[in-house]
Amino acid sequence: MNFPKASILIPVYNRQELIAETIDSALSQTYSNIEVIIVDNASTDNTWNVIQAYEEKDDRIKAFRNESNI
Repeated sequence: MNFPKASILIPVYNRQELIAETIDSALSQTYSNIEVIIVDNASTDNTWNVIQAYEEKDDRIKAFRNESNI
């Protein structure tokens, strides 16, 4: 049976200490047909690097980064 895809949206700005836990939580949902969309609002810490590392490992993750903080 095909279940509809659910999108989990994660907006983030300068949360390098929390973003990994947040992504892990999203990925561990019991509903399996998901995509995780993460939008980094031009973080100035290591947040974007953490997000990119997750995106490289899991094709359910779609990461975007604003050029400037909006």
